[in-house]
Amino acid sequence: MNFVWLKKMHYFPAALLAFLSILCQVFGGKVLVFPLDGSHWVNMKVLIEELHTRGHNVTVLRASNSWYIKEESPFYTSITVYNSGGIEKEQFDAFTKHILVSRREKLSFWSYLSLAAEVGTFFEEMHRNQLDLMGKIFENKDLMASLQTAKYDLFLTDPAFGGGCFLALRLGLPLVLNVRWTMHGEAHYEIAPSPLSYVPLPGLELTDKMTFAQRVQNIMGYIFSVYHKTRYISSHYQSFCKKYFGSEINYKNVLRDADIWLMRTDFTFEFPRPTMPNIIYMGGFQCKPAKPLPDDLEEFVQSSGDHGLIVMSLGTIFSHLPQDITEEIAAAFARLPQKIIWRHTGPRPVNIGDNTLLVDWLPQNDLLGHPQTKVFITHGGTNSIQEAIYHGVPILGLPLVFDQPDNLSRMKVRGTAKLVDIAELNRTMFLQALEEVLYNPSYKENIQRLSKLHHDQPMKPLDRAVFWIEFVMRNRGAPHLRTQSFRMSWIEYNSVDVILTLLVIVILICLMIYKIIKCMCLKVVFKKKIKAE
Repeated sequence: MNFVWLKKMHYFPAALLAFLSILCQVFGGKVLVFPLDGSHWVNMKVLIEELHTRGHNVTVLRASNSWYIKEESPFYTSITVYNSGGIEKEQFDAFTKHILVSRREKLSFWSYLSLAAEVGTFFEEMHRNQLDLMGKIFENKDLMASLQTAKYDLFLTDPAFGGGCFLALRLGLPLVLNVRWTMHGEAHYEIAPSPLSYVPLPGLELTDKMTFAQRVQNIMGYIFSVYHKTRYISSHYQSFCKKYFGSEINYKNVLRDADIWLMRTDFTFEFPRPTMPNIIYMGGFQCKPAKPLPDDLEEFVQSSGDHGLIVMSLGTIFSHLPQDITEEIAAAFARLPQKIIWRHTGPRPVNIGDNTLLVDWLPQNDLLGHPQTKVFITHGGTNSIQEAIYHGVPILGLPLVFDQPDNLSRMKVRGTAKLVDIAELNRTMFLQALEEVLYNPSYKENIQRLSKLHHDQPMKPLDRAVFWIEFVMRNRGAPHLRTQSFRMSWIEYNSVDVILTLLVIVILICLMIYKIIKCMCLKVVFKKKIKAE
């Protein structure tokens, strides 16, 4: 008996391994991803790697001229679509530098409108190129047939350029968005009520406590954003939708029909505002505990002693600034007792100090999590802001372009950041601002309070994001969480028809009562008159 039992135990490890492999096959889903390039890929890559770790099979659709999305990866299988068009990274970098140079000048109102038109035209071309790429995918019959037969469980995309939503519709797949921006702007405005009385429009650097003048500014900004959307974006997406799906389908509804909106922010950063049940907040999902630094960096950091370390990085777009700004910043750094690690790929500043280390790349998350780090100098990209909150490091902000000024203004309101206007930057101003963040303890206290709030939640943002992705896979969508309000007209949504109907009824009742009283009064007068006669 014991021999038989031992013999069975001999096969137990192999049986357990086989059982676990079956489980992986049962619960491992197939995910098709259509990502956005540039800094947005950094966010999508985090989700892809986590999905791979949890046993899901991920396929990434990429263009042949992608900037950062590699064809080979241990975390996903790629399908490359040949693309001869599109905007090259060098072209995009040149345009952003042109905007930066324009911001260094004192712009008149008309110059500002001209720059806004330039930005609109540039992004219009990017939207058109993305739709051209999606058109090539739709018209590639072999590719579409292979995507149909692959039987994917879910489609994951970033809707800042909305072509991926069309592919999800064509393939009939549940749709999850990795989102902060859509092709129209900030994502909340697509599906959540956004009262302009206390929900500030991104880009205006306002708060949820607005004066009358600021509320006027907020409404005017919203009107301008509607014009911008109509002028540069809507026609291209509606034309694509009409070409491939017919005129009865509105492209806005294709976007709003997404099952889950994984929002790359949370309310340690956002002002309180209405939301929807299918918006899942995952702010800081890409953040993680700091890992040990490479030996050379660790040695440099430790050499800072009690003074500590300053980290400066301006993201993927601005690895270096115009030379005159660079020289001013370097001169200010040279006056400080702290050590500085500065991600800078341009010409070496002439007046660089011995306390400053220039690097082509730096492990930003690990440096921000180092106990020696005292201040983070950043352009204000969403990822950088979230990492600063996660690690509790106060900010000196150099807002440059796009959403960066608005991001940093939110941190300034919370007392966690000091901002320096790039148009007025000089070494004295920069040094004074940096010393204020270094030596005024309120900045450190406020950012640590935000960090505590961010960490005080029942589950990690990345775990929450993956849970909802798997939820959609298990249930083949989440239609019970989708609002149908966007299918209503403006009159229906605001109950104007109901209000007018009730008002007409009230008026009719009042008229009837008036008529009855008038008739009764006339009858009484008539009777009195008869008696008098």
